[in-house]
Amino acid sequence: MSVSPNPWVDRFSRETRGFFFGFLGVLIFSFTLPMTRLAVAELDTTFVGLGRALVAACLALPLLLLTRQPIPTRRQMGRLLVVALGVVVGFPLLSAWALRQVPASHSAIVNGLLPMATAVVSVIWDGDRPAPLFWLAAIIGCVTVIGFVFFTSEVGFAAGDLAMLGAVLIGSIGYVEGGRMSRVIGSWQTICWALVISVPFLVLPVGSSVVQHGLNASSTAWLGFVYVSVFSMFLGFFAWYRGLALGGITRVGQVQLLQAFLTITWSGLLLGEHITPWMILAASIVIGMILIIRQSPIKRRAESQPVLEPPS
Repeated sequence: MSVSPNPWVDRFSRETRGFFFGFLGVLIFSFTLPMTRLAVAELDTTFVGLGRALVAACLALPLLLLTRQPIPTRRQMGRLLVVALGVVVGFPLLSAWALRQVPASHSAIVNGLLPMATAVVSVIWDGDRPAPLFWLAAIIGCVTVIGFVFFTSEVGFAAGDLAMLGAVLIGSIGYVEGGRMSRVIGSWQTICWALVISVPFLVLPVGSSVVQHGLNASSTAWLGFVYVSVFSMFLGFFAWYRGLALGGITRVGQVQLLQAFLTITWSGLLLGEHITPWMILAASIVIGMILIIRQSPIKRRAESQPVLEPPS
Protein backbone atom coordinates (compact mmCIF):
# COMPACT_ATOMS: atom_id res chain seq x y z
CA MET A 1 0.00 0.00 0.00
CA SER A 2 1.61 3.23 -1.16
CA VAL A 3 1.74 6.22 1.13
CA SER A 4 0.87 9.56 -0.42
CA PRO A 5 3.47 12.30 0.10
CA ASN A 6 2.80 14.78 2.89
CA PRO A 7 2.24 18.21 1.25
CA TRP A 8 3.31 20.04 4.40
CA VAL A 9 6.60 18.17 4.59
CA ASP A 10 7.19 18.81 0.89
CA ARG A 11 6.38 22.50 1.26
CA PHE A 12 8.73 22.87 4.22
CA SER A 13 11.51 21.12 2.36
CA ARG A 14 11.04 23.25 -0.75
CA GLU A 15 10.97 26.54 1.17
CA THR A 16 13.98 25.53 3.27
CA ARG A 17 15.96 24.91 0.10
CA GLY A 18 14.68 28.21 -1.22
CA PHE A 19 16.02 30.06 1.82
CA PHE A 20 19.36 28.27 1.53
CA PHE A 21 19.85 29.23 -2.11
CA GLY A 22 18.49 32.70 -1.42
CA PHE A 23 21.05 33.28 1.34
CA LEU A 24 23.84 31.94 -0.87
CA GLY A 25 22.85 34.45 -3.54
CA VAL A 26 22.72 37.28 -0.98
CA LEU A 27 26.16 36.31 0.34
CA ILE A 28 27.58 36.60 -3.18
CA PHE A 29 25.70 39.86 -3.87
CA SER A 30 26.88 41.40 -0.58
CA PHE A 31 30.34 41.91 -2.08
CA THR A 32 28.92 43.73 -5.11
CA LEU A 33 28.86 47.33 -3.80
CA PRO A 34 32.38 47.35 -2.29
CA MET A 35 33.81 45.53 -5.32
CA THR A 36 32.04 47.96 -7.65
CA ARG A 37 33.49 50.87 -5.69
CA LEU A 38 36.98 49.40 -6.11
CA ALA A 39 36.40 49.12 -9.85
CA VAL A 40 34.85 52.56 -10.51
CA ALA A 41 37.67 54.26 -8.61
CA GLU A 42 39.87 53.71 -11.68
CA LEU A 43 37.64 52.39 -14.47
CA ASP A 44 34.87 54.23 -16.30
CA THR A 45 31.38 53.89 -14.81
CA THR A 46 29.80 52.69 -18.07
CA PHE A 47 32.51 50.10 -18.57
CA VAL A 48 32.02 48.73 -15.04
CA GLY A 49 28.23 48.93 -15.12
CA LEU A 50 27.71 47.33 -18.53
CA GLY A 51 31.04 45.66 -19.22
CA ARG A 52 30.43 43.23 -16.38
CA ALA A 53 27.36 41.96 -18.21
CA LEU A 54 29.29 41.58 -21.44
CA VAL A 55 31.88 39.42 -19.68
CA ALA A 56 29.12 37.37 -18.04
CA ALA A 57 27.42 36.92 -21.42
CA CYS A 58 30.65 35.44 -22.79
CA LEU A 59 30.36 32.80 -20.06
CA ALA A 60 26.61 32.31 -20.49
CA LEU A 61 26.53 31.60 -24.24
CA PRO A 62 28.93 28.61 -24.22
CA LEU A 63 27.06 27.15 -21.24
CA LEU A 64 23.73 27.39 -23.07
CA LEU A 65 25.22 25.84 -26.21
CA LEU A 66 27.06 23.03 -24.43
CA THR A 67 23.96 22.01 -22.50
CA ARG A 68 21.76 22.39 -25.62
CA GLN A 69 19.16 24.58 -23.99
CA PRO A 70 16.06 25.22 -26.12
CA ILE A 71 15.64 28.73 -27.48
CA PRO A 72 12.96 30.60 -25.49
CA THR A 73 9.65 31.35 -27.18
CA ARG A 74 8.80 34.86 -28.39
CA ARG A 75 6.71 35.49 -25.26
CA GLN A 76 9.50 34.23 -23.03
CA MET A 77 11.98 36.47 -24.85
CA GLY A 78 9.80 39.45 -23.97
CA ARG A 79 9.85 38.49 -20.31
CA LEU A 80 13.61 37.90 -20.43
CA LEU A 81 14.03 41.43 -21.78
CA VAL A 82 12.35 42.69 -18.62
CA VAL A 83 14.82 40.64 -16.56
CA ALA A 84 17.72 42.04 -18.59
CA LEU A 85 16.52 45.61 -18.21
CA GLY A 86 16.32 45.18 -14.44
CA VAL A 87 19.39 43.16 -13.43
CA VAL A 88 21.71 43.19 -16.46
CA VAL A 89 21.52 46.86 -17.48
CA GLY A 90 19.55 48.98 -15.01
CA PHE A 91 20.80 48.00 -11.57
CA PRO A 92 24.50 47.57 -12.49
CA LEU A 93 24.71 50.86 -14.42
CA LEU A 94 22.83 53.00 -11.89
CA SER A 95 24.61 51.50 -8.89
CA ALA A 96 28.02 51.97 -10.54
CA TRP A 97 27.22 55.63 -11.14
CA ALA A 98 25.99 56.01 -7.54
CA LEU A 99 29.17 54.50 -6.11
CA ARG A 100 31.23 57.25 -7.74
CA GLN A 101 29.32 59.68 -5.53
CA VAL A 102 28.90 57.91 -2.17
CA PRO A 103 30.64 55.19 -0.10
CA ALA A 104 29.54 51.57 -0.50
CA SER A 105 28.33 51.43 3.11
CA HIS A 106 26.22 54.56 2.58
CA SER A 107 24.61 53.08 -0.53
CA ALA A 108 23.22 50.33 1.69
CA ILE A 109 20.74 52.91 3.06
CA VAL A 110 18.78 52.96 -0.18
CA ASN A 111 19.65 49.40 -1.13
CA GLY A 112 17.93 48.33 2.09
CA LEU A 113 14.63 49.12 0.36
CA LEU A 114 15.18 46.38 -2.22
CA PRO A 115 13.53 43.51 -0.27
CA MET A 116 10.41 45.58 0.39
CA ALA A 117 10.29 46.75 -3.24
CA THR A 118 10.61 43.14 -4.37
CA ALA A 119 7.72 42.11 -2.11
CA VAL A 120 5.48 44.91 -3.43
CA VAL A 121 6.25 44.09 -7.08
CA SER A 122 5.64 40.39 -6.38
CA VAL A 123 2.23 41.19 -4.86
CA ILE A 124 1.30 43.22 -7.92
CA TRP A 125 2.71 40.89 -10.60
CA ASP A 126 2.70 37.45 -9.04
CA GLY A 127 -0.54 37.51 -7.04
CA ASP A 128 1.06 36.80 -3.64
CA ARG A 129 -1.07 37.81 -0.66
CA PRO A 130 1.08 37.86 2.50
CA ALA A 131 -0.53 37.86 5.95
CA PRO A 132 -0.40 41.10 8.02
CA LEU A 133 2.32 39.55 10.19
CA PHE A 134 4.54 39.27 7.10
CA TRP A 135 4.18 42.97 6.32
CA LEU A 136 4.80 43.96 9.94
CA ALA A 137 8.00 41.91 10.09
CA ALA A 138 9.12 43.13 6.65
CA ILE A 139 8.54 46.79 7.60
CA ILE A 140 10.39 46.40 10.91
CA GLY A 141 13.29 44.73 9.09
CA CYS A 142 13.36 47.40 6.39
CA VAL A 143 13.22 50.27 8.89
CA THR A 144 15.95 48.61 10.98
CA VAL A 145 18.28 48.34 7.98
CA ILE A 146 17.70 51.89 6.74
CA GLY A 147 17.75 53.40 10.23
CA PHE A 148 20.95 51.61 11.17
CA VAL A 149 22.86 52.62 8.07
CA PHE A 150 21.50 56.19 8.12
CA PHE A 151 22.39 56.93 11.73
CA THR A 152 25.80 55.31 11.53
CA SER A 153 26.76 56.92 8.23
CA GLU A 154 28.95 59.99 8.12
CA VAL A 155 27.52 61.06 4.77
CA GLY A 156 24.16 62.82 4.42
CA PHE A 157 21.79 62.60 1.48
CA ALA A 158 23.68 62.74 -1.81
CA ALA A 159 22.87 62.75 -5.51
CA GLY A 160 24.13 59.20 -5.70
CA ASP A 161 21.23 58.14 -3.50
CA LEU A 162 18.79 59.00 -6.28
CA ALA A 163 20.69 56.72 -8.63
CA MET A 164 20.63 53.95 -6.02
CA LEU A 165 16.88 54.45 -5.59
CA GLY A 166 16.43 54.02 -9.35
CA ALA A 167 18.63 50.92 -9.19
CA VAL A 168 16.47 49.47 -6.41
CA LEU A 169 13.20 50.08 -8.26
CA ILE A 170 14.33 48.61 -11.56
CA GLY A 171 16.27 45.84 -9.83
CA SER A 172 13.19 44.67 -7.91
CA ILE A 173 11.33 44.26 -11.21
CA GLY A 174 14.20 42.19 -12.59
CA TYR A 175 14.22 40.03 -9.45
CA VAL A 176 10.50 39.29 -9.58
CA GLU A 177 10.32 38.56 -13.31
CA GLY A 178 13.51 36.52 -13.07
CA GLY A 179 12.05 34.47 -10.23
CA ARG A 180 8.90 33.86 -12.27
CA MET A 181 10.87 32.82 -15.36
CA SER A 182 13.01 30.48 -13.25
CA ARG A 183 9.90 28.39 -12.61
CA VAL A 184 9.49 27.96 -16.35
CA ILE A 185 12.97 27.54 -17.84
CA GLY A 186 15.22 27.18 -14.78
CA SER A 187 17.28 29.55 -12.63
CA TRP A 188 20.65 29.60 -14.37
CA GLN A 189 18.96 29.41 -17.76
CA THR A 190 17.05 32.60 -16.96
CA ILE A 191 20.09 34.75 -16.19
CA CYS A 192 22.09 33.19 -19.04
CA TRP A 193 19.43 34.01 -21.65
CA ALA A 194 18.92 37.48 -20.19
CA LEU A 195 22.65 38.13 -20.56
CA VAL A 196 22.85 36.78 -24.11
CA ILE A 197 19.93 38.81 -25.45
CA SER A 198 21.44 41.93 -23.87
CA VAL A 199 24.69 41.72 -25.85
CA PRO A 200 23.52 43.85 -28.84
CA PHE A 201 22.64 46.66 -26.43
CA LEU A 202 25.95 46.42 -24.55
CA VAL A 203 28.61 46.30 -27.24
CA LEU A 204 28.34 49.91 -28.45
CA PRO A 205 28.36 51.73 -25.07
CA VAL A 206 31.07 49.46 -23.64
CA GLY A 207 33.22 49.83 -26.76
CA SER A 208 32.75 53.60 -26.72
CA SER A 209 33.77 53.70 -23.06
CA VAL A 210 36.95 51.77 -23.76
CA VAL A 211 37.89 54.09 -26.66
CA GLN A 212 37.27 57.26 -24.65
CA HIS A 213 38.68 56.28 -21.26
CA GLY A 214 40.98 53.34 -21.89
CA LEU A 215 41.53 50.40 -19.57
CA ASN A 216 44.45 51.57 -17.45
CA ALA A 217 43.79 50.45 -13.89
CA SER A 218 45.48 48.71 -10.99
CA SER A 219 45.12 45.04 -10.18
CA THR A 220 42.80 46.02 -7.30
CA ALA A 221 40.36 47.73 -9.66
CA TRP A 222 40.46 44.77 -12.04
CA LEU A 223 39.85 42.39 -9.14
CA GLY A 224 36.68 44.34 -8.34
CA PHE A 225 35.59 44.22 -11.98
CA VAL A 226 36.22 40.48 -12.30
CA TYR A 227 34.21 39.80 -9.16
CA VAL A 228 31.15 41.79 -10.26
CA SER A 229 31.36 40.19 -13.72
CA VAL A 230 31.73 36.53 -12.75
CA PHE A 231 30.04 36.36 -9.36
CA SER A 232 27.62 39.30 -9.02
CA MET A 233 26.42 39.23 -12.62
CA PHE A 234 26.58 35.51 -13.30
CA LEU A 235 27.02 32.87 -10.58
CA GLY A 236 25.13 34.77 -7.89
CA PHE A 237 21.94 34.68 -9.93
CA PHE A 238 22.17 30.90 -10.28
CA ALA A 239 21.54 30.63 -6.54
CA TRP A 240 19.29 33.70 -6.15
CA TYR A 241 16.75 32.85 -8.86
CA ARG A 242 16.66 29.21 -7.76
CA GLY A 243 15.91 30.35 -4.22
CA LEU A 244 13.11 32.64 -5.41
CA ALA A 245 11.60 29.86 -7.55
CA LEU A 246 11.71 27.27 -4.77
CA GLY A 247 10.74 29.30 -1.72
CA GLY A 248 8.59 32.02 -3.24
CA ILE A 249 9.62 35.48 -4.47
CA THR A 250 7.91 37.46 -1.72
CA ARG A 251 9.19 35.34 1.17
CA VAL A 252 12.75 34.51 0.07
CA GLY A 253 13.25 38.06 -1.24
CA GLN A 254 13.30 39.28 2.37
CA VAL A 255 16.52 37.36 3.03
CA GLN A 256 18.18 40.26 1.24
CA LEU A 257 17.61 42.36 4.37
CA LEU A 258 20.85 40.79 5.60
CA GLN A 259 22.78 42.11 2.61
CA ALA A 260 23.26 45.59 4.07
CA PHE A 261 25.05 44.23 7.13
CA LEU A 262 27.20 41.90 5.07
CA THR A 263 28.02 44.73 2.67
CA ILE A 264 29.06 47.05 5.50
CA THR A 265 31.26 44.31 6.93
CA TRP A 266 33.05 43.76 3.61
CA SER A 267 33.27 47.55 3.07
CA GLY A 268 35.05 47.87 6.40
CA LEU A 269 37.44 45.01 5.67
CA LEU A 270 38.17 45.90 2.04
CA LEU A 271 37.77 49.69 1.94
CA GLY A 272 38.41 50.74 5.51
CA GLU A 273 34.92 52.16 5.89
CA HIS A 274 33.52 52.57 9.41
CA ILE A 275 31.82 49.63 11.15
CA THR A 276 29.90 50.24 14.41
CA PRO A 277 29.09 47.75 17.20
CA TRP A 278 25.40 48.59 16.72
CA MET A 279 25.49 46.41 13.63
CA ILE A 280 25.26 43.26 15.77
CA LEU A 281 22.06 44.46 17.44
CA ALA A 282 20.49 45.62 14.18
CA ALA A 283 21.45 42.41 12.39
CA SER A 284 19.93 40.37 15.23
CA ILE A 285 16.63 42.23 14.83
CA VAL A 286 16.66 41.60 11.09
CA ILE A 287 17.39 37.89 11.55
CA GLY A 288 14.45 37.70 13.97
CA MET A 289 12.19 39.37 11.41
CA ILE A 290 13.31 36.94 8.69
CA LEU A 291 12.44 34.01 10.98
CA ILE A 292 8.97 35.51 11.46
CA ILE A 293 8.64 36.03 7.70
CA ARG A 294 9.69 32.40 7.21
CA GLN A 295 6.66 31.26 9.21
CA SER A 296 4.12 33.83 7.97
CA PRO A 297 1.45 32.40 5.63
CA ILE A 298 1.30 33.69 2.05
CA LYS A 299 -1.64 32.96 -0.23
CA ARG A 300 -0.77 32.47 -3.89
CA ARG A 301 -2.74 32.25 -7.08
CA ALA A 302 -2.85 28.72 -8.45
CA GLU A 303 -0.96 29.73 -11.58
CA SER A 304 1.76 31.35 -9.46
CA GLN A 305 2.67 28.17 -7.59
CA PRO A 306 6.28 27.17 -8.27
CA VAL A 307 6.98 23.68 -9.49
CA LEU A 308 8.25 21.30 -6.80
CA GLU A 309 11.69 21.25 -8.36
CA PRO A 310 12.37 23.87 -11.04
CA PRO A 311 14.73 22.92 -13.82
CA SER A 312 18.35 23.03 -12.72
